[in-house]
Parts: sequence; C-alpha cells; structure tokens
Amino acid sequence: MALLNHSMDKGGKYFLKSSRLGFRLWCEDDLGIAIELWGDYGVTKFFDARGQWSRDEVQERLAKEISSAMKYGVQYWPIFHLKTDGHIGCCGLRPYNLSQRVYEIGFHIRSDQWRRGYAREAAVAVINYAFDTLEARGLFAGHNPNNLASQHLLEKLGFHYTHDEYYPPTGLHHPSYSLKK
Repeated sequence: MALLNHSMDKGGKYFLKSSRLGFRLWCEDDLGIAIELWGDYGVTKFFDARGQWSRDEVQERLAKEISSAMKYGVQYWPIFHLKTDGHIGCCGLRPYNLSQRVYEIGFHIRSDQWRRGYAREAAVAVINYAFDTLEARGLFAGHNPNNLASQHLLEKLGFHYTHDEYYPPTGLHHPSYSLKK
C-alpha cells in the first residue's frame, strides 16, 4: 500500500486539526511523551494485561506506530492542544481489513487529560479523515468489557455493536463495533 500524504498546515506541525486538537506523526524523538502516555498504567490497563509498561515496552509501541505509518500511512497519531501544544494522547487508525477498506479506530488519552471531551473530539476528526480522505468503507472499534467509558463513547459516535472478539493482549473477549460511512 502506498504511503498516504499527510500534508501539513502552514506551520508544518499538524496534518489534521479539530477545534482544540492538532494531529501529527510520531517520530523517534517522541519517546518522552510516549512514556508519559503508555507508561501510565491508567492508560494501558484496558488494552494490555501485562501491567505497568517498561521503557522498552513503550519504545516498542512507539516503533510499531512509526512502522505502521511507513507501511500503511496510518497510526494512532499523537494529539496536542492547539493553544498550549501540550500532549493530550493519541488517536488514529490501524489496518483492520484493508481489502474491504476497513480500519480500526483507537484512542489513548493521558489520564491527566480525561473527562475534557478530548477522546470524542479526536475520534470525530479521525472518523471524518477516514471517510473523507482515506475513503474508508467502514471502521471497526473494540473496547475492554470493563471500560464502560469507551463503550459509551463508541455508542455516542454512532458505532453499532456487532460481536465479541478475542483480544490476545488482554486475554478477554472485547465488545466490537462497526461504523459505516
């Protein structure tokens, strides 16, 4: 699959913006903010059963996101507050069923940024990007069965429950949803 062109704004910083958030690509220099995000057990506990992530595990995840952008043109992009440039978390896409042009959407918000509407705002921007720019036919999403906030958000975004899907990193069957254009 060809790399997708993430054209930047005039400042060259963000390829996608919402009213409060800017999205850019992860780079190797982002290990510090990656540790602040994925090194927080409050963030990772719902999608990985290993417990607190080590620096090496965070670095591995960062490398995976960078590789995904190079190979597929998508990743869980880091998001920043437009006014302060403060790191909020990440939200983005990964391949789910590329032959059908279906991507998986996901978001990880830093625990000190919860309950401010950032996950919803970021997800809306990514949904629009997926359908309008990538011409996706559908989106897939799943959540840990114990993460009721994610369930509520997915339903609010218009996703419809389809099935439970086994997710090896947690060892649980995660409720799974789809959204069509």
